[in-house]
Amino acid sequence: MKIAVNTRLLLSGRLEGIGWFTYQTLKRMVAQHPEHEFIFIFDRPYDESFVFGKNVTPVVVGPPARHPVLFYLWLDWSVAFVLRKYKADVFLSPDGFGTLNTKVPTCLVIHDLAFEHYPAHLKTSHSIYFRKFTPRFAHKAKRIVTVSEFSKKDIAERYKIEPNKIAVSNNAAHDEYVPLEWATKEKIKEQYTDGCEYFIFAGALHPRKNVVNLLKAFIRFKKRNGSNMKLVIVGRMAWNYKEVVEMKNDMPFKEDVVWMGYLDVVTLAQVMGAAYALVYASLFEGFGIPIIEAYKCGVPAIVSNTSSMPEVAGDAALIVDPTDYHDIADKMSMLFKDEVLRAKLSKNAIAQNQKYTWDNAANTLWANIELCAEVKK
Repeated sequence: MKIAVNTRLLLSGRLEGIGWFTYQTLKRMVAQHPEHEFIFIFDRPYDESFVFGKNVTPVVVGPPARHPVLFYLWLDWSVAFVLRKYKADVFLSPDGFGTLNTKVPTCLVIHDLAFEHYPAHLKTSHSIYFRKFTPRFAHKAKRIVTVSEFSKKDIAERYKIEPNKIAVSNNAAHDEYVPLEWATKEKIKEQYTDGCEYFIFAGALHPRKNVVNLLKAFIRFKKRNGSNMKLVIVGRMAWNYKEVVEMKNDMPFKEDVVWMGYLDVVTLAQVMGAAYALVYASLFEGFGIPIIEAYKCGVPAIVSNTSSMPEVAGDAALIVDPTDYHDIADKMSMLFKDEVLRAKLSKNAIAQNQKYTWDNAANTLWANIELCAEVKK
């Protein structure tokens, strides 16, 4: 079988949520199925580390797909051309983008429909493109894979798609995330936060991540508790971050907020593992990978009561209303004052994380690729 794959988000040194899902599942499927050929379709020069085996043929075709007009040209012309040239049996697209210009059965991974729920949080051009084409891609696809039961229900209901066409392949955490020894935690705190305990947030900074309310909550927490606790923010400035920057520069206790930008996975795993707790009060998530990254380190979390997050968090988190920064601050204070509660949540975090593995994700994705191939036969 020839499996063509959209690998445009395999970007060296810049892997984020969807990129990690692509990397982790493909690496396993390539190794587990050496009898099949994989055609990796890149939209720009690629790193050789992404060619996971001898059964991978990397192909570069432009234009670089980073704008809706270029999305269309790349998908419906360049990708469609590659599918014909290599006589692909299945097209796997892990980033939610399909091509309407092919008869090759498509296995489409839609991580979430955040753009439907919060269209104003995207650039207008991107919002229009996603809302116009994603339902068309979804209906054309032979199989749809998503990352949570919440997203499965969301896709089925919003796009009027039979639930039995949609499978759930959960995300997981990288192997670098592990519980840290006390001495290691102390060393990391000395390096980054002057030896102080800290809450952590990790994720690209844009309105849906709700960082402004997190900062407001941290201010309230500091005023109420008078502790030396710090807040570590990990993630690149993505878009619509003006208000975040304004708060960064002008907020009270700004000296207690550590802005780290994008971190490689080894460094992030260390910084996450030494944290007091994760605070992830996002407005909407199809899954919420930082939650289980924290859990794999035994770090408890404070997470939103919306979308997939309660499902992923299980009983290892305190749940908050992300629109109410008072609630976020209250839960931060609750966790800060109650070491018994924190220890209980940390124990639950390890157990909850065990439900999510990349092996399971890859196996589910492969099963749906095979279903697409059967459709073709």
